[in-house]
Amino acid sequence: MKVIGITGGVGSGKTAVLEYIAGKYNCKVILADKAAHKVEEPGQLCYKKLVKLLSGNILNEDGTINREKMAVRIFGSDKLLEEVNKIIHPAVKQFILEEMERERKAGALDFLFIEAALLIENGYLDIVDEMWYIYALENVRRRRLIGARNYSDEKVTSIMKSQLSEEEFKKHCKVVIDNSGELAVAYKQVDKKLGEYLYG
Repeated sequence: MKVIGITGGVGSGKTAVLEYIAGKYNCKVILADKAAHKVEEPGQLCYKKLVKLLSGNILNEDGTINREKMAVRIFGSDKLLEEVNKIIHPAVKQFILEEMERERKAGALDFLFIEAALLIENGYLDIVDEMWYIYALENVRRRRLIGARNYSDEKVTSIMKSQLSEEEFKKHCKVVIDNSGELAVAYKQVDKKLGEYLYG
């Protein structure tokens, strides 16, 4: 089982590429965002720490964490955001490592994909076999985000500035999938690479 990290800037189309991979290959895809939801559930790794840090006001009536309330509580405070990240990121990593171990023991998959925008920054280079960068031209990413998510130009610029540069992504990634054009073109690149691994 080959473990591949999938990363890239906002609007690069990581989700679309992963949906294609999940539908075609004998693999499992772990999304760090979804793993974060799991570790925040009552009884899980982060739950008590987050409630202690942010107070019971972030909870729904059933005791689960309300992510919108949590976001409002953190908004504007770099210190709180840092504290929350210190709780969530290690727990997500632990969750992913346990999933990897489980799948290795089961021995049924050809590939395990892990997706997150911050894989490089959060030290995942040490736990994946290789990293893939889903790349798209900046003007393409900008157009996608404004069109699909109704982001303002300023918001897109702000998010892009907070992420790694193209050079940084490329420096750490073994494979670059160019998703600037039609998805079919990106899919061909994926098939070529995974085909090499499967059939030599």
